[in-house]
Amino acid sequence: MSGDTDKPTKRKRYSPDERRQMIIDASIKFFAEQGFDSSTHQLAKHIGVTQPLIYQYFPSKEDLISAVYAEMFQNRWSDEWDVILADRNRDLRDRLEDFYTRYCAVIHAPDWIRIFLYSGLKGGDITRRYAPIVEERAIRRICIEARDAFHLPSMDQAPLTNEEFEAAWMMHGGIFYYGVRRYVYGGNVGATTEQLVQSSVTLFMDGMSGVARSVGLLAKS
Repeated sequence: MSGDTDKPTKRKRYSPDERRQMIIDASIKFFAEQGFDSSTHQLAKHIGVTQPLIYQYFPSKEDLISAVYAEMFQNRWSDEWDVILADRNRDLRDRLEDFYTRYCAVIHAPDWIRIFLYSGLKGGDITRRYAPIVEERAIRRICIEARDAFHLPSMDQAPLTNEEFEAAWMMHGGIFYYGVRRYVYGGNVGATTEQLVQSSVTLFMDGMSGVARSVGLLAKS
């Protein structure tokens, strides 16, 4: 009998870049389930590799967490979102609904939300690095565009107020919290993402005139 049928199965060989990416992908799932207190030894056992292999690609746990941050947060912020928010040829309401629809497609995912929350609860580096991106590229930009849309003084004429800043954050935070209720609490959120975005933007747009009056940017009627 020929021995051809008894040939061992050839194992696939991965390139260093492929293996590094596999470790990152597996680490995302692991940290989303276990949090960041778990050791690299536990991680290696969970994903079926040796601890020295992890350290071959990531010299420390902090280096691995930085790679997770880049994959999940930094690299998923699209430059197209900046263009959408700043495009004054479009109505602000339309821009906000477009931006948040795209943003929700990224952040309303179990792994994204759980990693973000785990990092925040432990005072982790991920939330500290991501918050300034949100503040500069979303919250501040939204406030600038609201000033223009409501014909209010520019930022050069009157500095951004805490009230405006928090109004934008309330819209943004409410949209984020929808994902927490859905993917962490396992609650019945009721509204679709489209409905959530539309109602959140409506509340922001309807409320901005009152905010502007309260801080003296708009004359009281």
